[in-house]
Formats: sequence, C-alpha cells, structure tokens
Amino acid sequence: MENFFKLVAELGLPIAGTIGLGAFIMVIIKYILGSVVSSIKFIESVITQLDNRVKTMNNDILKLDQEVSEQLGLPVDTSRVARADGKKDARKD
Repeated sequence: MENFFKLVAELGLPIAGTIGLGAFIMVIIKYILGSVVSSIKFIESVITQLDNRVKTMNNDILKLDQEVSEQLGLPVDTSRVARADGKKDARKD
C-alpha cells in the first residue's frame, strides 16, 4: 500500500489511477482471450475429427461403388477414384 501512495505522490492521482485501470483492463483482456483461445482449440479439434470422418466415408463409398460395379459387370469409374485422391489415375492398366 505504501508503494501506491508513493506513486500517487510522485505522479498524481489521475496518472496513478490510469495506470491501475490499465493494469485491470489488461487482466480482463487476458482472461477473455484465454477463454476464447481454448474455445477455438476445441472447435478446431471437432472440425478435424469431422474432416477425418468425411474422408473415411468417402473412401467407403468409393469401395462400395467399385464392388457394386464389379458385381453388376459394369466398368469401374477410374476417373472418380482418381479424383477422390486429388490426383490423376497413375495406374497403367
């Protein structure tokens, strides 16, 4: 408490009050940003998990499509398989 009174005596009450309120605002902003960052990290992990599920489902659908095509005697759509990987079909068959 003595340090506060020394600060008021040297700088004046308005400046000392401004410094105190500035420190208070910094603590509040740090608290708010900490909670926002933790929420963003949680949402990022959920989105990553959903993206992995979509990729898995896409691969499963392609496998089912290929199996049904083979069972019905239809040609397999190799361009669709290649598009699923984002690459051109590199097979030489």
